[in-house]
Amino acid sequence: MALAPLYGHGISCGFPSPADDFKEAALSLDDHLITKPSATYMVRANGDSMVNAGIHDGDLLIVDRSLTPVHGDVVVVALDGQLTCKILDRRRGRLLPANSNYSAIPIWEGQELIVEGVVKASVRCHRAI
Repeated sequence: MALAPLYGHGISCGFPSPADDFKEAALSLDDHLITKPSATYMVRANGDSMVNAGIHDGDLLIVDRSLTPVHGDVVVVALDGQLTCKILDRRRGRLLPANSNYSAIPIWEGQELIVEGVVKASVRCHRAI
């Protein structure tokens, strides 16, 4: 991935503040988003079941297979062969959407559940490419 300039200060998303022209360093998104390239893949999100977790339709999900999923992680799973992205609720044995318009998905004994990876980050385009 190409390096892009990284400015020394954050930018206000509220009331404007004077801009800082100081460039701190070069930034590679690979260095920040992908720590284990051989265990990482990317996939596009479809639908709106995860919007309250900040994942919107069309977002690019960065998924790491090397991470051990823990309670509360956003994960990509294959449940009986169907891929989905949900919040892992290990305590109650279910997958949770992040949108109240959808119901939790219980994981029943005998169902095949394969965690395909933990979602480390998502990337959203604000302008069509």
